[in-house]
Amino acid sequence: MTKSERIILAELAHTLAVEAGDKIMQLYRRGIAVQQKSDSSPVTEADEMADAYIVAGLRQGAPGIPIVSEESVAQGDLPDISGGRFWLVDPLDGTKEFISGTDEFTVNIALIENGVPVLGALHAPALDDCYLADGSGAFLISRNGLKKQIHARAVPADGAVVVASRHHRDAETDAFIAKHHTASVTSAGSALKFGLLARGAADLYPRYGRTMEWDTAAGHAVLAAAGGSVRRTTGEALSYGKAGLDNPHFIARGLASEPA
Repeated sequence: MTKSERIILAELAHTLAVEAGDKIMQLYRRGIAVQQKSDSSPVTEADEMADAYIVAGLRQGAPGIPIVSEESVAQGDLPDISGGRFWLVDPLDGTKEFISGTDEFTVNIALIENGVPVLGALHAPALDDCYLADGSGAFLISRNGLKKQIHARAVPADGAVVVASRHHRDAETDAFIAKHHTASVTSAGSALKFGLLARGAADLYPRYGRTMEWDTAAGHAVLAAAGGSVRRTTGEALSYGKAGLDNPHFIARGLASEPA
């Protein structure tokens, strides 16, 4: 993929993430009905509406690239991704946060090439922040279009700021925190945790609970573009296009963070 093509596709992802976020915000805090998917996770009208909008936009703007989206897969629609290049979409990551009104939900769109997230848009519509990796770096884009390049940071001398899942913190996460030089621990929902590492507001994000590839790909792309990393607890880079689309346990890190 050429540099110009990557920038064009990144801008498509950014535009669709923001526009889908606007539609989600029209439904936010309105008490919309919540249903349960087969895995007992919640789904709302906002998830389904944003999914349909993003999938249609990607098909129009980038025809020929397969699309794997959370809600489409839940309906049994899984395209052939054996070619190695495909979109990963989570139209509303952090549905529990959306339902509870914490503002910590995101729209995630990433492009995968040969197992690697090469670009991604991670948009937090209630916070008016959009993180973007476009092949030239990682950026934080505000509602008024101000685009600021962001970088992960080295762990401060007084210890790491660790971010942990608000709803999925477990004993393994606590053990990881205990064995690292930690200054503070912050709970956050959705893929927003990757954005905090990418902008230098946090240093470590250990995840021992279950995640799917669409949960992490956009944030992974942004963090990698900012100089950070996402690796399995065994040390290998987290890859995409795996059978079943489940992620193993992983640690996301800013610059020069301690090994697992």
